[in-house]
Amino acid sequence: MERQKVSSSNLASIGYDADNEILEIEFKNGGVYQYFGVPEGVYDELMDAPSHGVYFSANIRNDYRYQEL
Repeated sequence: MERQKVSSSNLASIGYDADNEILEIEFKNGGVYQYFGVPEGVYDELMDAPSHGVYFSANIRNDYRYQEL
C-alpha cells in the first residue's frame, strides 16, 4: 500500500485501501500498523484534520481492530 508522508509529531505516513477499508499508519518510531474496517470518510477526516495525531488518537486508535506489520 502506498502511503503519503504527513506533517505530524507522531505519525510519519498514512495510506488507505478504499476497497478493503484498511488504514495503514507508519509512526515516527518506525512501527507500521493496519487498522481494519475504517470507512473512507474517517480516512478523509484524518487527512483533513489540523492535527493528524490528535485525530488518530481520538477517533481511530481504540476504535478499530489492528495489526502491526
